[in-house]
Amino acid sequence: MAGKDFILKTQNSNAFEALGVSPILAKNLLKAGMTEPKPIQEEAIPSMLADCDILGIAQTGSGKTLAFGLPVLTKILSMGDKRRPKTARALILAPTRELAVQIEEAIHMVSKNTHLSTCLILGGVSKNSQIKRMAQGVDVLIATPGRLMDLVRDKSVDLSRTDYLVLDEADRMLDMGFIKDVRRIADLVAKGRQTALFSATMPREIEKLAETLLHDPVHVEVAKQGTTAAEINQVVHKVDRRNKKDVLNKLLTNPALSSVIVFTRTKHGADAVTRNLSKTGYSVAAIHGNKSQNARQKALKGFRDGTVRILVATDIAARGIDVPGISHVINYELPDEAESYVHRIGRTGRNGAHGEAITLYDESIESARLKAVERVIRMKLPREDVPPQFGPLPEKVENKQGKDKTDSSDEARSQKHKKDGTFHEKNRTHRRKPVSGKSSGTMTRDDEQALSGDRQKSFKRRNRNNDARKNRETLEARNEKPVSTKRKKPNNRKKPVRLRKSVRRAA
Repeated sequence: MAGKDFILKTQNSNAFEALGVSPILAKNLLKAGMTEPKPIQEEAIPSMLADCDILGIAQTGSGKTLAFGLPVLTKILSMGDKRRPKTARALILAPTRELAVQIEEAIHMVSKNTHLSTCLILGGVSKNSQIKRMAQGVDVLIATPGRLMDLVRDKSVDLSRTDYLVLDEADRMLDMGFIKDVRRIADLVAKGRQTALFSATMPREIEKLAETLLHDPVHVEVAKQGTTAAEINQVVHKVDRRNKKDVLNKLLTNPALSSVIVFTRTKHGADAVTRNLSKTGYSVAAIHGNKSQNARQKALKGFRDGTVRILVATDIAARGIDVPGISHVINYELPDEAESYVHRIGRTGRNGAHGEAITLYDESIESARLKAVERVIRMKLPREDVPPQFGPLPEKVENKQGKDKTDSSDEARSQKHKKDGTFHEKNRTHRRKPVSGKSSGTMTRDDEQALSGDRQKSFKRRNRNNDARKNRETLEARNEKPVSTKRKKPNNRKKPVRLRKSVRRAA
């Protein structure tokens, strides 16, 4: 029986070798549980090994990372270890940090037990370690366009000897405004390079870019652009925008929504949704452009580990999220660009698994967006009523004292201030002045009147400063010199006696 298993595994490992992949890379794939190539890999790998440029249309999760990664690594392995300082033999450009990290992890996984080296260049972290890594040269450089251009300007990276250029998710680079940087980078790469461009959609701007960068490319398309996976069940709930928070809370009471990504249009919206879900008691984290790289990585790690059930994300930050077993995608708001809908729901229903995509749709402000989405995916999305609440809302997280963490009641504050002898009035803290001969926690009527007088003086001083500031701003708006409200100190110094010239000469 063991012999049969060995023969079966050997036959499976040859599925990649039959495409021309290096045996050691095929062995690493087998160890990772990958025995059969995906359709896009079957089409792209032989063409890239034959030195052809590639124009690929593939959705997220189709296996395109290995479709371009395996042939590039196979070619570099055949050349031997010939790295040069500050250079990279292959360059893979990605639009976001998360996607760049995902690509680097995949390349590292398949290149184990080889001499192949990689470097990850992206923003949000110190570039010193990246410069140090590039000093000796690497085989594969994975980068985001912005940070790569910074290092090129600093002369820390030399692309003149780069023989392979891959652009992943080119349509997202277009959306993020990276196309100019991409063109500059392409001009710096060796003229006789081999280029592969992959995109989920093919707008006219990407077609123009492909015409400029690619030479007689082989077209690889595993699914028509704009189509969605058949394994994803899509539904639209008509919800007024003022009720979306409550509806979202109720939907999440269903335990079937075990691993959920909630998409918003803006970073501010992502933070607002995260606060609402956290306050309700759900385990939630957010990723968007204002989050540091460490915060984003921490959120993704928690989501992968299952300690975070809900991930709230914007379209740009979510590119590159490759987490297995995502049960649901919820479009809290429809995207501005209809193509982003395809990318969003592609996070679920991967590798033949079933997925659900739920859209909360406000007809008064999102009608045009929904029509645009339906044109792109070439189908009318079914409208359904919001299902009833499945179960009770989760219990709010409590602290050690049993109090709700979000509790900010006057009672809680008063208990604190009773202990330290302070009280608040409009966020201004006054400490009780101890009276001689009495305990520090009591105040006489005279003390209270004196404190009241101090408060009045403080308020007058504050009002006077506010009036002065308004006066100064008004005059500055008129380009006039503001008049100082400070009282000038009298100059009591005596002027020095000036001697006549004749006296000075005599002296």
